[in-house]
Amino acid sequence: MARQTINIGTTANDGTGDPLRTAFDKINDNFIELYGADGDSNTLAGNLDINGWNIISSRSNEDIRILPAGTGGVIASAVRIAGTTISSDDSTQITIAENVQTTGTLNVSGAATLATSLTLATGATVSGILDEDAMGSDSATALATQQSIKAYVDSQVTAQDLDFQGDSGGALSVDLDSQTFTIAGGTGIDTAGSGQTLTVNIDSTVATLTGTQTLSGKTLTAPTINAATMAGTVTVDSLSFADNTITTNASNANLELTASGTGSVELQSNTNITGTASVSGTLTTSDITTTGTHTVTGQSDIDYVRIKDNKITTNATNANLELAANNSGVVDVQSAMTTLGQTITGAVGITGQLDVDNISISGNGIFASNSNGGININPNGSGGQVTIGGSNVSVPSMLSAGTVFADRQILLGSEAKIMPASTNADIVLETIGTGSVVLEEVSIRDNEITTHLSNADLKLNTDGTGLIDILTPTQTTVGSAGGANALPATPTGYIKIKIAGTTRVIPFYDEA
Repeated sequence: MARQTINIGTTANDGTGDPLRTAFDKINDNFIELYGADGDSNTLAGNLDINGWNIISSRSNEDIRILPAGTGGVIASAVRIAGTTISSDDSTQITIAENVQTTGTLNVSGAATLATSLTLATGATVSGILDEDAMGSDSATALATQQSIKAYVDSQVTAQDLDFQGDSGGALSVDLDSQTFTIAGGTGIDTAGSGQTLTVNIDSTVATLTGTQTLSGKTLTAPTINAATMAGTVTVDSLSFADNTITTNASNANLELTASGTGSVELQSNTNITGTASVSGTLTTSDITTTGTHTVTGQSDIDYVRIKDNKITTNATNANLELAANNSGVVDVQSAMTTLGQTITGAVGITGQLDVDNISISGNGIFASNSNGGININPNGSGGQVTIGGSNVSVPSMLSAGTVFADRQILLGSEAKIMPASTNADIVLETIGTGSVVLEEVSIRDNEITTHLSNADLKLNTDGTGLIDILTPTQTTVGSAGGANALPATPTGYIKIKIAGTTRVIPFYDEA
């Protein structure tokens, strides 16, 4: 297991680090990696102790192993131990200062220098090597050189035979003085002589450890193959390996890659998946760049966003689902979008034409998109209002031709005006049949103004110091009192009105 690092966050108590349980779990895992669980013999637990300058194993007859990874070695001072090889780490000579005893084979690939003598097993002690063609000293402790041995043998083999025998052919001999002993090759064996050297080689029909050969129809039982190069299709159990393709031979069988223990399957290079990829369990990835169409059957959870079927939802409780473009980018919805009772908070900017059923909104205009279609603005309920803001509301002259506002109210904003579209034009409010034009609780019908508020006064008022001006006179002259054209002494009746809030009485007379 690799070392686990505790995330302590960016600043103190900023909430971005590991929770306490996660942090202490990583600490426990690191201690188990270092010390091991109870009973482990390969970790620094209760079975292995460092006491003073000693590393001690408390388990009886257990080895203490120092195992580097890969091609690494163990270095003690300047001595390197890598596998079964001991070498000098600083390229100086290695000196063994004590007696050396080996129970196996001693192979010396370089020159060997012996300061005194050489003793082999229980035989004689070799004290030197002599170069004597006739072996005159006849020493029991000296070895002869190759040239001395050759010269001595040459002098002895004259007129002597060399007896030999093969697997067949019986006993044979070669007269060393006059005949040539020939070693001929056989099946898979070639021989070649050069100078004083006879070389026996296997030919191209025999497989060698280092050569390149083609094996046909061979069965290898439990072999160990290192760094093999295989050409063509290779079949291993139910798997076929051909070029860069691995295929299962079993009908409809899955191809499975399984790691050992807690290991994982890692795809180190660029990976292309054509077809359907099924992942059961947890898939942990670094940054992934994918190209092409991705089809996910089932549910896909990405952080706190869930994608399933044709729905995108959030997994976090009461969290908003946000679609955000980068910097100046926009969220571009290419196809028709249907919403069910959605609430939009904040400003919505729409460039181009907005079509809602048979209504189109483009620029600063609202239009009916169906042929000869009307536009209805209807408030909800009898108490609802239609409010038109702005200082000026322009109504075209054709508004009177069949325009219907339904049984609702039209509320103009503060200081709003209803003005004709052209100069000197009238504003005509017209009813149908016996209907009246009702302004608040006052109705105007023909030449009659009536208040509809029960028992309320009908008030005519002006702004500021303005007066109520009746432009049409009804009587220009009045005769003297008691005369023929004079007013009667007693009026026909009285009109009760309020002037500036005070009730007044005005007498009136019959014209006759």
